Amino acid sequence: MRTFGAVHQALREHAGISREEYADLVRFSKHTVASVELGRRMPDQAFVERAEQLLGNTGALRKALPTLARQPGLAAWFRRWARLEQVAISLYTYECRMIPGLLQTEAYGRALFDGQLPPLDDAQIEERWSARAERQRLLRERPNTAFSFILEEHLFLRCTGGTDVTRELIDHVLEIGELRNVEIQIMPLAHWTHAGLAGPMQLLETPENRWFAYNEGQRGGLFISDPKEISVLHRRYARMRSQALTLEDSVSLLERMRGDL
Repeated sequence: MRTFGAVHQALREHAGISREEYADLVRFSKHTVASVELGRRMPDQAFVERAEQLLGNTGALRKALPTLARQPGLAAWFRRWARLEQVAISLYTYECRMIPGLLQTEAYGRALFDGQLPPLDDAQIEERWSARAERQRLLRERPNTAFSFILEEHLFLRCTGGTDVTRELIDHVLEIGELRNVEIQIMPLAHWTHAGLAGPMQLLETPENRWFAYNEGQRGGLFISDPKEISVLHRRYARMRSQALTLEDSVSLLERMRGDL
């Protein structure tokens, strides 16, 4: 990605366009442009196509994009979604299996990695945590992106990694929940049913106001672009937001759970 970013920057500077001017023309934030040029962020297809139009249509960036497809530490089926995450303006997540990667602490993530089958070696664990930590930068580096999380109460009650890990995890989730662009709601065990019992889901809106969805299972993920299917998931997520605890009540429950540890 660093090579791609350096080439992109050289083409932009050769065209005599400042980073601020370029951000307006390519319709991405100045921070996104900088992250791409510094090799910290994977460009998506829309970014590359607009860049080609602005920088002479040489085809160099378009041909280079497929070579960036492999992202160490990310499952092959998740990489397309991860690229969209980097430019999303809305990202909704419901989880019933584990705390989402964007909200995990290092200790919690490593506890999950330690329990994986087939077992991971030390290098694989380091690679996966590095990729996860890099993704987490989105929460703070994209303040105009709206993040919504609905988490099952039992994810915290399981105490993955032990009491100390769970205590740190709750503190971290409470801290992230204070960000203006992040909403975290807890789905309480007191609810005997809700609209998301079919499994976890993610919904995402691009800068072009297109919506995509992603559902993950044991050994793969399903990327969804069909508007009819996305409409169903939207309705379910909207219902779950009304069924989950309010933001304030979610904080209260997390604080009580932490106090009980």
